[in-house]
Amino acid sequence: MSTKPSQSETETETDTEPATTGHQQRRLDDKRARADDRDEAAAQAQTEFDGETVELKVFRYDPEIAGKEEPRFDTFTVPFETGMTVLDALIFARDSYDSSLTFRHSCRQAVCGSDAFFVNGSQRLGCQTQIEDLEWPVRVEPLPHSDVVKDLVVEMDHFYDQMESVDPFFDPDDLPDGELEEQRQSRQNRENIKLSTRCIWCGACMSSCNIAAGDNKYLGPAAINKAYRFYMDDREGSEKRQERLEIIEQEHGVWRCQTQFSCTDVCPKDIPLTEHIQELKREAVKENLKFW
Repeated sequence: MSTKPSQSETETETDTEPATTGHQQRRLDDKRARADDRDEAAAQAQTEFDGETVELKVFRYDPEIAGKEEPRFDTFTVPFETGMTVLDALIFARDSYDSSLTFRHSCRQAVCGSDAFFVNGSQRLGCQTQIEDLEWPVRVEPLPHSDVVKDLVVEMDHFYDQMESVDPFFDPDDLPDGELEEQRQSRQNRENIKLSTRCIWCGACMSSCNIAAGDNKYLGPAAINKAYRFYMDDREGSEKRQERLEIIEQEHGVWRCQTQFSCTDVCPKDIPLTEHIQELKREAVKENLKFW
């Protein structure tokens, strides 16, 4: 898992920076004091439950707090109830113990894709993962192979850049004649690409891919699936289809996939990502075959 530079590297880089002002120092001191108060309150609160509880071991990293800039794990004791998800437990820990605990979440319905974590050694959506289905204690970490910004929040810019690189939009040859006429698609074609449209851009597949971990230029399973979604759509224009095929069959495209199925295994929307990659490989081969 990638994190920020080591302490020795940071000290070398900051030797030439201006000295901290009095106002900045007071701000940092206040922040440290609040953090210490939260730790003390959390330790006291975690002994007050009578019912069944579950322990969360949560990855922590805060580059702005002295003594907490080194990665570590904090343990939170959370009262368990049937139906509780990992996201529910994290929200309880944040609201009850430590308001500085940082993670992304939004819809809580497995649609937004913002709460992908590394839970008990596997990429999962926090809002979709039931606590009772996991081994306890539950270990929650940020997605591997991404730079950690703070706690469970990772940098997603590279993932978004890869998604945009496959031109995820339609470019048909002809538009409908009527102003309000829709761009029609056959029922069979819709059925063929239906699963590929379910992607929620969570990044779990990219995080699980060993090829993406070693090749920063590899498009990755999510981006290739997005290319599949448009390439296989019969409304796509022939010229754009050819351009898209050239994008995905480049050196860091579909041919880098080693068919490990890790992306398919962790996809929270059950998209057959590996199968889609293999279909695009076949399309690339057919396009390059010449008979004369």
